[in-house]
Amino acid sequence: MVRSVYLDHSATTPVRLEVSELMQQYLRNKFGNPSSLHSYGRQARQGLNWAREQAAEAIGANPTEILFTSGGTEADNLAILGTAYAYQDRGRHIITSCIEHHAVLDSCKYLEKRGFRVTYLPVNEYGEVDLTELDRVLDDDTILISIMHANNEIGTIQPIAEIGRRAQERSIPFHTDAVQSLGKVPIDVKQLGVSLLSASAHKIYGPKGAGMLYIRKGSRLDPLWHGGSQEQKIRPGTENVAGIVGLGRAVELAIAEMESVAGRINRLRDRLWEEIQTRISAVKLNGHPSQRIPGHLNISFVGLEGQSLLTALDEKGIAASSGSACMAGAIEPSHVLQAIGLSADQVQGSIRLTLGRDNTHQELDYVLEELPRLVEQLRGPGWNGPTCPCEG
Repeated sequence: MVRSVYLDHSATTPVRLEVSELMQQYLRNKFGNPSSLHSYGRQARQGLNWAREQAAEAIGANPTEILFTSGGTEADNLAILGTAYAYQDRGRHIITSCIEHHAVLDSCKYLEKRGFRVTYLPVNEYGEVDLTELDRVLDDDTILISIMHANNEIGTIQPIAEIGRRAQERSIPFHTDAVQSLGKVPIDVKQLGVSLLSASAHKIYGPKGAGMLYIRKGSRLDPLWHGGSQEQKIRPGTENVAGIVGLGRAVELAIAEMESVAGRINRLRDRLWEEIQTRISAVKLNGHPSQRIPGHLNISFVGLEGQSLLTALDEKGIAASSGSACMAGAIEPSHVLQAIGLSADQVQGSIRLTLGRDNTHQELDYVLEELPRLVEQLRGPGWNGPTCPCEG
């Protein structure tokens, strides 16, 4: 019998019942336009204010510093393009890393075509940015640093506070994409020294189509759209009240349960990785062994194609991915795995397994029963590959 096991929580998560129930109130009863002055409008506006307070409290910010968006991609675009345009009178140099999400990388490439200069910092074998190289490339023309808090493909957590200190010393705006880390690890924007932070609801059991951008008081940001006074005139248009309230509830629950949930899914993750190493040869963990977000595994299986393994797992009811869900179907190999120095075989044979709050040991029993058998089938009876990942 085919079972169903979801191990792709870094791509998206199911909406929690507590979230959907609250959203229903704003879809059916409190449906007013928050810009309206009547009671229906006031109800909707109260929901927005409450969600803003939850988002701000989660990251140590002031509610007036939270701006709602349609998700992490829009928040990244607004942070990078909006900052570049606002500060172009001061300089035209932007620093990011070579392993950012494509929402950041493509925004930077867009700016390069418009005369901005972008430096893409290299990373080490664990995916950590090179701080020495950051110090070398910082100059008087630098107007923005954008480094993700945690990588979506390999889970590595970056030394954001150290980068933030450098940015503050030079009064350079500093943006971090925290889509993968919000609600999973503690975040305090003041301690991190960031002036902009992006996040999304659907990574923490909230709805798709709702995100947020923290903008530190005093930061300059040019709007990318025009036509209304909503969201401080930076993000005009009638707000997605139900989605935003869902974001607020999801953030509230994630922060309240963060420590207990992280501990439980890390124990599951550690068990899964330990038993994979025991049962399958020539495997390699990609990313930092300890400085990584909870429940995250990216593993290279030498001697097979990761896409074929994902298809075989899917036929057994096990959902996993090869990396960024936003790039599913892309022909190009992972830019993240290439950047950390993996061989072509290791890149090709990698898959991502990301656990969530509802996964169980019984589910892992099933995965550990099927995964070794599928790997053996895909490698074939004549496979006589390396017994350690360093030979792959």
